[in-house]
Amino acid sequence: MPSISLIVIKTNQLQEQAAFYTKLGFTLDYHKHGNGPYHYASTGSQPVLEIYPLPKGVITPDNTTRLGFAVEQLDILIKELREQGTTIVAAPAKTEWGYTAIVQDLDGRKIELTEH
Repeated sequence: MPSISLIVIKTNQLQEQAAFYTKLGFTLDYHKHGNGPYHYASTGSQPVLEIYPLPKGVITPDNTTRLGFAVEQLDILIKELREQGTTIVAAPAKTEWGYTAIVQDLDGRKIELTEH
């Protein structure tokens, strides 16, 4: 069965999104490939998460994509995210998939966080 090795999101809030995803536990490197744009890419984890600037002519990032990540210490993370003003869509709760919460990134994408 195939497995996901790369996730790319595009935003007009590059540094702010990098800070948000760093808070979730990603280690990000700022670089570019050849003549491409500078962007952030996670290191040391699979799948690789890349955060790119919006393409020319696009003014609104997609917010319909839903992502899910396994995280450590969900209650502490949600408390810290709440203190930073992150929208908490669903507070941590036991679900059939585990202890899970849903937050929104800065573009409005729903991010499902499950404690592992």
